[in-house]
Amino acid sequence: MKTSKVTDEQLLTFISEHQTWSLKDSKLHREFVFSNFITAFGFMTQVALTAEHANHHPEWFNVYKTVVVDLTTHEAKGISIKDFELAKEMNKIADRLM
Repeated sequence: MKTSKVTDEQLLTFISEHQTWSLKDSKLHREFVFSNFITAFGFMTQVALTAEHANHHPEWFNVYKTVVVDLTTHEAKGISIKDFELAKEMNKIADRLM
C-alpha cells in the first residue's frame, strides 16, 4: 500500500498538539537537547531500533548533547502518518531520558 502525504489540516493539528515539533523546509523538525553526549547517543540508539522496526528512518544530526531531527517520507514526497508516528515515539523516548 502506498503511503500518502497528510493534509495541511492534519499537519496543523499535529503541530498544535505536539508543540515541540515545527515545520521547517517542508519537514517535521525538532531539536532535542539532553544532559550529555551519552544520553543523546542513547536516544539515537533507541530511536534507530524503533525506526528500523517501522522501516521509516529519520534525517538527523548530532553534536554533543543535541540531536536535530527532520522527518519526511520520500515515498509520499512530503510528511506522512509515518512521520507523525515516529515523532510521537521519539517524544516518548526523549521523555524517559530527560
